[in-house]
Amino acid sequence: MFPPSQGYSLDVEAISGICGSVSIACWVVVFSPQIIENFRRSSAEGLSIEFIIIWLLGDFANIIGAVLQKVLPTMIILAIYYTLADVVLLAQCFYYRGFTLRDPKPEPPTSTSNGNGDSPATERTALLNGNGNGNSSSPHPTPRDADQHRSQSVSSLGERFHTLGEHFSPATPLHPAPKSAEPPRPRPRPLWKTIVFNAVAVLVVVAAGVGGYFLSPASNQQDSVPDPAEQDDILTFSTWGQVFGYLCAVLYLGSRVPQLLLNYRRKSTEGLNALFFLFACIGNLTYVFSIFAFEPVCRGGKHGCKPGEASSIYGRYILVNLSWLLGSLGTLFLDMGVFAQFFMYRKDDEDDRGRRLDDEE
Repeated sequence: MFPPSQGYSLDVEAISGICGSVSIACWVVVFSPQIIENFRRSSAEGLSIEFIIIWLLGDFANIIGAVLQKVLPTMIILAIYYTLADVVLLAQCFYYRGFTLRDPKPEPPTSTSNGNGDSPATERTALLNGNGNGNSSSPHPTPRDADQHRSQSVSSLGERFHTLGEHFSPATPLHPAPKSAEPPRPRPRPLWKTIVFNAVAVLVVVAAGVGGYFLSPASNQQDSVPDPAEQDDILTFSTWGQVFGYLCAVLYLGSRVPQLLLNYRRKSTEGLNALFFLFACIGNLTYVFSIFAFEPVCRGGKHGCKPGEASSIYGRYILVNLSWLLGSLGTLFLDMGVFAQFFMYRKDDEDDRGRRLDDEE
């Protein structure tokens, strides 16, 4: 039997719990859009491998700092989950690119001319013609032409050995590359469909987070009297916990820089899923709100605080969680920079897709 309906008041503790639950829901699904995007494209070209590696190191520091600082067990479990998801993304990068720790440099536009208005020389034309094309100035080879033929043949043989060696290189992708220079890309959705899909996905995840809070036992403990002893545990400083917490913040902040630079060099965000960064933004924002929404418990009870006691407790609470606040707020602003790149390069990406579709047709 359900209890009789009654008014529900949202106090500071409830707001913190709801924001924390929404943050958890976002972080649970944050990696899924990008993992699916890489799988659909059979490529991880849009993702900076340095971004994933630094983020993975930050998650390791997050686990250690969370354990030493004695944060909630849920946050420790989530930190472990983030690490496993990072490993999946990293495995995809290695599978599609090969075992390399560097992001590929953007390839310059290929030219179909060799500078003289002729078609580019190939291995076959180099062996059959003197200058790489069929318009030789002399029908009979000269000694100089013979030397050029020999040098080009040796160069061609060296290229064959180099190509053979690449198959044994750790930088060679495990996934066979497609025959074309560009990996196959799925047809993009219209803009309005993308907006509707992303909005529905966000609403579903946020609703799941809110519903998860109201279904949890924490929502039924509003009328319980907080224990100051439990608050003392939350406010206890752990030196090593703080060290790893700030290390985690630095790594999280530094992880976005390679992705921003890769997008800038490519002048494109193609291969990135916007939901990946959208869920990260919402997760960080609600996580920050869940920390700020804290009601100090004074020794004399909720309504028996001495002058300045509540502010002192709140200030110490913020200091304990400052590293996690800085990491979340910093990555939130950097992720907004990635969103700005989505809008900046969207027109170029659409033009590139249109040209590729025209070529395929």
